Amino acid sequence: MTPPFEVTVESSTTRGTDSAIVAQQINHGPAKTDGRKRRWHQHKVERRTELVDGALEAVRQRGHDVSMDEIAAEIGVSKTVLYRYFVDKNDLTTAVMMRFAQTTLIPNMAAALSSNMDGFDLTREIIRVYVDTVANEPEPYRFVMANSSASKSKVIADSEQIIARMLAVVLRRRMQRAGMNTGGVEPWSNLIVGGVQLATHSWITNPRMTSDELIDYLTMLCWNALCGIVEAGGSLNMFSASPHPSPVLPPNLT
Repeated sequence: MTPPFEVTVESSTTRGTDSAIVAQQINHGPAKTDGRKRRWHQHKVERRTELVDGALEAVRQRGHDVSMDEIAAEIGVSKTVLYRYFVDKNDLTTAVMMRFAQTTLIPNMAAALSSNMDGFDLTREIIRVYVDTVANEPEPYRFVMANSSASKSKVIADSEQIIARMLAVVLRRRMQRAGMNTGGVEPWSNLIVGGVQLATHSWITNPRMTSDELIDYLTMLCWNALCGIVEAGGSLNMFSASPHPSPVLPPNLT
């Protein structure tokens, strides 16, 4: 039986992405401000975004161990200007991660989840897009992961949660259409996203196989898990009541 996988992710799923991922660390001041203060605040927000984009490009060009001096030189500003908008390098690194998630990772995943592929092909495509997004941007990824601040961890957790929620929309909609039980949609989505993220992180840190092999191994696990969910109709009761014999090995292994 083919697991249900062809629903389009609605824009409402990602409507809160920008506010969740791009929360700027700039004081908004009193609720009532005059036009000049509002314009100045908007200028600061826009300038900060420009600097983050410049820093992201500097990391791509100079590598993940780029210094603040090198980032400033690549952007064409003094280091003093950077520290006017960012508390320290950790603050800048967190902002870079926010920007990367907003402009690259989450849009890529949303596009994959909204594709018209069915079943196995969509399962592999979702995994492929995540792995390839990280593999195609190794320097920004390493730059961010080298930051041990709590704010970085929160940004990563927030982006994973947004992707998991988008996946949950896909699972729930298709399962409901098939009359299946959807009680496990959230933990299943979190398991898939978290597992793929951890496996991808381990692989990019120490690649012992090709990216295609990684994608296929992850697809093997996720696809068979999804098939098992469909066979039980998503129901814990049906799953618990069914026998669970060990799988039969292929003839060449017996």
